[in-house]
Amino acid sequence: MSGAETRPRAYRSELRQQQAAQTRRRIIEAAIEEFSHHGYQAATLAQIAKRAGVSIETVQKQGPKTALLWAAVEVASFGVEGRGLDFLTTGYGMAMLKIPDPDGFATFIGETFLVLNEPTAGVWTAVTGVAPADSELRGQFVERLAEIREQVENVLRVVAERGWLRTDVPFDDLVEAFCVIISVETYVRFVRLDGRSPGQYKAFLTRTVRDTILRR
Repeated sequence: MSGAETRPRAYRSELRQQQAAQTRRRIIEAAIEEFSHHGYQAATLAQIAKRAGVSIETVQKQGPKTALLWAAVEVASFGVEGRGLDFLTTGYGMAMLKIPDPDGFATFIGETFLVLNEPTAGVWTAVTGVAPADSELRGQFVERLAEIREQVENVLRVVAERGWLRTDVPFDDLVEAFCVIISVETYVRFVRLDGRSPGQYKAFLTRTVRDTILRR
């Protein structure tokens, strides 16, 4: 087979892959909206299909509802799908590694987790609302929390290596405290339930990290 014959086929294959990726992205973005607005149980594949502008069969091919939920969480959080993402290798993580002092780190956490938690709040609330009563989701939820904790451990080890981490509290306790401080649940309570502004939330995170996590 000549090169002239294979190039058009390769082009068509690449085009189909791009179209498939774009369709999946529309479906995941639609899932974010539906889960955020209606919760996990009330949101249906038909609603997701309608919002995405595709058939319900196309949505079904993207995986079961639980898979769409976790894909929605991933895209809402970091803009990409996939587990095992290393925070320190993301743009956020690389920016963190350039911070010169602990006050800069506290400010960075306030700014970064406002950006991360604000768009994630709705779909993450859909997860926390159903996980305790759904055995499949509960197991997956526990796994995701463990992954988040591992990421926090990695971040705080960097902070400790720089001499910024307080040493009068066990490392594991600081990890747990940091997980609570930056959690989406804390954002939801502070902003959506208590009615504080995003700016107040950012200042709260900065102040709490400085007072609770860092060496004084």
